[in-house]
Amino acid sequence: MNEGSTVIMTECTSLQFVSPFAFEAMQKVDVVHLASLSDPELRLLLPCLVRMALCAPADQSQSWAQDKKLILRLLSGVEAVNSIVALLSVDFHALEQDASKEQQLRHKLGGGTGESILVSQLQHGLTLEFEHSDSPRRLRLVLSELLAIMNKVSESSGEFFFKSSELFESPVYLEEAADVLCILQAELPSLLPIVDVAEALLHVRNGAWFLCLLVANVPDSFNEVCRGLIKNGERQDEESLGGRRRTDALRFLCKMNPSQALKVRGMVVEECHLPGLGVALTLDHTKNEVSEDGVTDLVCFVSGLLLGTNAKVRTWFGTFIRNGQQRKRETSSSVLWQMRRQLLLELMGILPTVRSTRIVEEADVEMEPNVSVYSGLKEEHVVKASALLRLYCALMGIAGLKPTEEEAEQLLQLMTSRPPATPAGVRFVSLSFCMLLAFSTLVSTPEQEQLMVVWLSWMIKEEAYFESTSGVSASFGEMLLLVAMYFHSNQLSAIIDLVCSTLGMKIVIKPSSLSRMKTIFTQEIFTEQVVTAHAVRVPVTSNLSANITGFLPIHCIYQLLRSRSFTKHKVSIKDWIYRQLCETSTPLHPQLLPLIDVYINSVLTPASKSNPEATNQPVTEQEILNIFQGVIGSDNISLSQRFSITAQLLVLYYILSYEEALLANTKTLAAMQRKPKSYSSSLMDQIPIKFLIRQAQGLQQELGGLHSALLRLLATNYPHLCIVDDWICEEEITGTDALLRRMLLTNNAKNHSPEQLQEAFSAVPVSHTQVMQILEHLTLLSASELIPYAEVLTSNMNQLLNAGVPRRILQTVNKLWMVLNTVMPRRLWVMTVNALQPSIKFVRQQKYTQNDLMIDPLIVLRCDQRVHRCPPLMDITLHMLNGYLLASKAYLSAHLKETAEQDRPSQNNTLGLIGQTDGPEVTREELKNALLAAQDSAAVQILLEICLPTEEEKAKSVNPDSLLRNVQSVITTSTPNKGRGEGEDNLLCNLREVQCLICCLLHQMYIADPNIAKLVHFQGYPCELLPLTVAGIPSMHICLDFIPELIAQPELEKQIFAIQLLSHLCIQYALPKSLSVARLAVNVMGTLLTVLTQAKRYAFFMPTLPSLVSFCRAFPPLYEDIMSLLIQIGQVCASDVATQTRDIDPIITRLQQIKEKPSGWSGIYKDLSYKNGSRDTGSMDPDVQLCHCIESTIIEIINMSVSGI
Repeated sequence: MNEGSTVIMTECTSLQFVSPFAFEAMQKVDVVHLASLSDPELRLLLPCLVRMALCAPADQSQSWAQDKKLILRLLSGVEAVNSIVALLSVDFHALEQDASKEQQLRHKLGGGTGESILVSQLQHGLTLEFEHSDSPRRLRLVLSELLAIMNKVSESSGEFFFKSSELFESPVYLEEAADVLCILQAELPSLLPIVDVAEALLHVRNGAWFLCLLVANVPDSFNEVCRGLIKNGERQDEESLGGRRRTDALRFLCKMNPSQALKVRGMVVEECHLPGLGVALTLDHTKNEVSEDGVTDLVCFVSGLLLGTNAKVRTWFGTFIRNGQQRKRETSSSVLWQMRRQLLLELMGILPTVRSTRIVEEADVEMEPNVSVYSGLKEEHVVKASALLRLYCALMGIAGLKPTEEEAEQLLQLMTSRPPATPAGVRFVSLSFCMLLAFSTLVSTPEQEQLMVVWLSWMIKEEAYFESTSGVSASFGEMLLLVAMYFHSNQLSAIIDLVCSTLGMKIVIKPSSLSRMKTIFTQEIFTEQVVTAHAVRVPVTSNLSANITGFLPIHCIYQLLRSRSFTKHKVSIKDWIYRQLCETSTPLHPQLLPLIDVYINSVLTPASKSNPEATNQPVTEQEILNIFQGVIGSDNISLSQRFSITAQLLVLYYILSYEEALLANTKTLAAMQRKPKSYSSSLMDQIPIKFLIRQAQGLQQELGGLHSALLRLLATNYPHLCIVDDWICEEEITGTDALLRRMLLTNNAKNHSPEQLQEAFSAVPVSHTQVMQILEHLTLLSASELIPYAEVLTSNMNQLLNAGVPRRILQTVNKLWMVLNTVMPRRLWVMTVNALQPSIKFVRQQKYTQNDLMIDPLIVLRCDQRVHRCPPLMDITLHMLNGYLLASKAYLSAHLKETAEQDRPSQNNTLGLIGQTDGPEVTREELKNALLAAQDSAAVQILLEICLPTEEEKAKSVNPDSLLRNVQSVITTSTPNKGRGEGEDNLLCNLREVQCLICCLLHQMYIADPNIAKLVHFQGYPCELLPLTVAGIPSMHICLDFIPELIAQPELEKQIFAIQLLSHLCIQYALPKSLSVARLAVNVMGTLLTVLTQAKRYAFFMPTLPSLVSFCRAFPPLYEDIMSLLIQIGQVCASDVATQTRDIDPIITRLQQIKEKPSGWSGIYKDLSYKNGSRDTGSMDPDVQLCHCIESTIIEIINMSVSGI
């Protein structure tokens, strides 16, 4: 195969080719340059020049006329012009017709060489016929031969063949045959497309020469011919004779037109055909072209093919490399061999001149200190050296190139050279190190291995100098540490990933190939103790962010923490981590959160059970407080300039994660008899958690997953900071309204100090103007700017409870408090609770702490009684109560986990039963739930009690019950206008507003935990509140689920409360479920009638009979059952008093008549019933009173039903 290639290259060597100068002149029709050509060069271009001179031109300009004269003068002295003129004189139309007929004949005969229409029976060979023939016959001879070859090409189905033809092989008539070929193609373009002719010429001897002449005489067809040849070419050109002939032909074409060589190379890559041609063109035309950084075009081209994003191109070129290596002998004619030789020469050209593979002993170096055994890599060669290393990595790792001994030796020399301390030098060393790991087979002899060890030792020694001099944070020192740690923990896959990411390519590395490198690293260079000791001394990365790429100290520390190397060798890493957290900025580096998580794990969990003390030290509380300087306890709201918001948020994440992990691992730690220290509650109180979360919310894009992680921790451990109402309020504060307020912000508003606000509050008893003006200005400030005013605002809230304070002041204070609540809720709540305590003379007020309020949230409701009738301040109180109830749940859950194991051993010993070890745990959980339920229900009961009017309010009100019943008064009152007027008056009062606020909170509590609603209603509350709670709490419909259970209780009071509650629910929610429960209640009342004593009967039915009216109003189908029940009750009462009272029989009779004919009694008894009732209620007999009550109830039902009709 190689011999055939040599023949192809040498068959045209004796022929005269068109020079690039001549081709350019033909392209531009530069007559002056054409005139300067020698006669042999000009001879090759005669067909085109003669046609130019003889054919009528399209260009009629004067300049072309002058050029045409010069061409005629140029041609006048050439003898061969006459024969070309004779060729042009032939009747080409007739020739084309005969050629078409011959093609048809050939098609009929199946392509056989039979009778020819173009050429009659030949007497001699083609060469002699051509010699003795005139011009028309010469055209016919060449056309016939060319058509035969073209037909055979079309029928060959892509298989290459070589056609022996005398016309194209005889050196005597080559030029005449070329003239005929060019004239035929020019005059018969439809019959002889130039791409098809070019394809046919590849199959004859001297085809490349003929092709170049053809294209030179039609220079505009260059790109068309090249693209056609490439498109029809083989995917791997060096594997076949046809591929090599095609490649050589295209190389000759590009030598003739070198300016288009790179464009042709682009066609090769685009089509993924003829890879050898792409390399050959690069070698032919860009061998000596060098970019600004010294990298040659050959390196760039091959690197682009193997490292580009096009997988198809990468596979195609990789196959070319692999196939080229499989050939038994590579000679200098092989394109792959030429490429490898050129790359090796470039590599050797940048190697340090003074270099020896012999390792000089330390003693020798000391004896000759002035001799530099290892000369460094020149700075101008560093970038090119890096490019060469990546290229060889791609060739070996992706394309499967197997380096020769010479290539391996020179590569190792380059990899172990020592570059200058520049960013490019750092990059070169990292690439060299990764290449040593990826291709350990390059190190084959003990001398080479020793050379590598010396170079690695030099890397360790010079790492700090390189980092300080080059200014690159991601130095190779971190990579060395990281690889050493991976080797120690046997994470070979991580090393492979590291190598691939550094080299920027995905290559296959067998873990077994790293065994020798692992031995060198773990036993000779980096023992585990050396790694940990060195890692702590590595400086932290200044301003660490996601913008700093590469392998950093944080990666090394993370791996060492994971492998527990620090605790194993008793090396303290706490200070390093703290310093690194302080040196952070946005955008957040992705390794920071995993680092904190693994550090927390190393603090809490010992490295082994045998050594429970082998843990890292946690960050101290003082160090944490130092991070938040300027944010806590200061009037300056701006974040501290010393530490970034990123550092503060990371430390907050550390604290919250630490506390959560500590609680999660309580049992495990107790089993090991370890009790890591928890951070104090006073520390947590000093950290502005909500303020920091708000800052993080505006930086979500730059903080990555930190914001969501903090929200998760808050929702778990600080639910009172995640109240939905607060988030909604924050949206309002940070929306467009806030922007408009900032535009309205005047200098006066900015100039108000907390001291001025205090003076204005002091003057409130006399004047409200000043405090109102200052408060209005404060509403224009942002939440963080309001923080200095918080203490003054809360401490003076008690003054606002005095009579005469305008409602606008109270509402403005409420608004400012809600804004402050978005940035400092916990501190604000404590200050507010202490400020609203009742002021008792001669009694010193207790100052509550955050911890006190979490243990007992009901302290919030032990405020000044005047707050209960001040809606703006009551709104604040309810907000705090809701928050502290949530906080108390989280506090008790955490406390339960913390103390879960304290009394476990003693209880287990007492029980003495193996299977009951979890008994105490269950009991403690139940006690906690019982305490929380009692706490929540107590809060609800106190709030419901606040909803009741006081004696003073009852005295002032015309209708004391109107505040509780006004919602249903419109329904029950027979005179709508009067009821509406009273309702409107009663709505405009503080009590009604407070009731609405309380109902909103109770609704939230019931929805959050329906068991609270069940517990409260099983406890019961004043029935006067039922109209308010049913109408004001939307979630009261859930009571329908447990009313049957409440009715089934043995206590008579609970049964009465259940029926009264149900009567209001039926009016509010007339649902099928309500109907079934109401029917159950009626049946229960009928059952109780038969079992209750006289006293209990009176006590039960007197308050429940009015409820039957509501049942009938809501559900008319119950009318019959209820009327029967009422008659039955009356009959029972009548039988009990039959012996004492004789007037009772007429009542029973009337009841029977009313039941049978209700319509006739409605009008008569409308007024009479009340008179009888008022007359007989004076009787002390309970049964008599009950009978009159029954009568009144029936008449009310009748009136209601008639008026409804």
